[in-house]
Amino acid sequence: IIIMDYVEGQPLSETIRESGPPKEKAVIEWAKQLCDVLCYLHTRKPPIIYRDMKPGNIMLRPDGKVMLIDFGTAREFKSWNPADTTCLGTVGYAAPEQFGGMGQTDARTDIYNLGATLYHLVTGKNPSEPPYEIRPIREENPALSSGLEKIIEKAVRLNLDERYQSAEEMLYALEHFEEYDAGFRKKERRKFSLFMAAFSCAFLGLILGVGLQTASRVLSRRNYDALLLRASTAVRYETKLDLYRACIEDFPKMAGRKDAYLGLMRACKEDDFVLSLQEAELISGLISTHASEIRRAGPDYTAVYFEFGKMIWYYYDYGENARMSRAVSAVPWFREAAENAADADENAAMARVYYEIGVFCRDIVADINEGSDRGKYGPFFDNLDTLVRALGGAPDEAEIVRLELLELARAAIQQYAVKFRRDGVTEEALRGLLQEVSKDLYALTATSDLTAEKRRKSIELLPSAEEMIRSAYADPEEGL
Repeated sequence: IIIMDYVEGQPLSETIRESGPPKEKAVIEWAKQLCDVLCYLHTRKPPIIYRDMKPGNIMLRPDGKVMLIDFGTAREFKSWNPADTTCLGTVGYAAPEQFGGMGQTDARTDIYNLGATLYHLVTGKNPSEPPYEIRPIREENPALSSGLEKIIEKAVRLNLDERYQSAEEMLYALEHFEEYDAGFRKKERRKFSLFMAAFSCAFLGLILGVGLQTASRVLSRRNYDALLLRASTAVRYETKLDLYRACIEDFPKMAGRKDAYLGLMRACKEDDFVLSLQEAELISGLISTHASEIRRAGPDYTAVYFEFGKMIWYYYDYGENARMSRAVSAVPWFREAAENAADADENAAMARVYYEIGVFCRDIVADINEGSDRGKYGPFFDNLDTLVRALGGAPDEAEIVRLELLELARAAIQQYAVKFRRDGVTEEALRGLLQEVSKDLYALTATSDLTAEKRRKSIELLPSAEEMIRSAYADPEEGL
């Protein structure tokens, strides 16, 4: 048996039957979502080939998003197999290689299935019914885009090598389908011709220079955005790094924008949830080299330094139980963000909180040895309390970030309970922070073995922190 989640909504086959072909714009948005699904499946190890894309297997949810269901025909791609062991698929939507005799089905098979599905959606013609063919969509409806027509025609080529070679490649085409449209290109040529005519009538010297500079800036921006899109949709980790680095290094005038830096950080985090020394050196080197350009970008400056500070704080590879070391290493980045943030900047207050906690972690051992630590624990508690209540239960924050923060607070309570009391932190306030930590830990759902283990260890240690609070406040004179 196959057990499947219940998905609220209805199959797209029912949508077509009840209301006819959906609007082209909606179909293209669904196609992009399906390409994202295929990108995920095809990059598993080994790749998963779905093999039965059709409107009946695509659920349209009430929020307008689509979901692929029924993986009964899906298979793992086996590089050593010369052919599939079973011929499966739905006639009309299935690619030729699904009927045997043409080798294994692979990612390009799903591209064909998706192309046939898009044909059905925009034309209302079911390719699994007579005359069992897929014709140019504008023969059925001349109002449809010639750009989308070209994309579907390429997706359903009989020869695998003539189709899109990956879902990522097809997604890029769908993102730019208007550029494939003859009307779009004609309009662009007309706009360019009018521009050139007006340009030639202007004062040749000054206007020529300004015009060329503007054209260069527009072209540079377009090339940068195209490269940024390629980086964000790339599947291989190494490719992502190279493309994001090229966005920063090959476009000097764009080097101050935060997009490439944040994308690079996101790629490093998503690869293995660890910021390695090499990754840290790559990012910090790019930021330092282009610090002046980032500073001129205004708010982007604060965002880049703040997010890299958080990345070091929560992801830097110092090994297990190195939270204090990571916090200390993040101090310069949060200081830079805090000192240069405008008061209205959403990161300003949090950057100052992180910075002050990092300074405490950096200096507290020396302060204890010198006997000058009195008065340092109250502000440290206030900052911890602020951070936990802001991020500990935030559902949009990464679970690894929440877990590391909650364990930092729990460990601080256990280690410094007596010190907190001496600096005027009440038992009620300290217990309140521990209760917040406990509540957030139990509410958090771990989605990986790594985070599940971190959550388990933190929950096991909660009684130790509770016992330290009880002990610290049991004797009225203790610690004073």
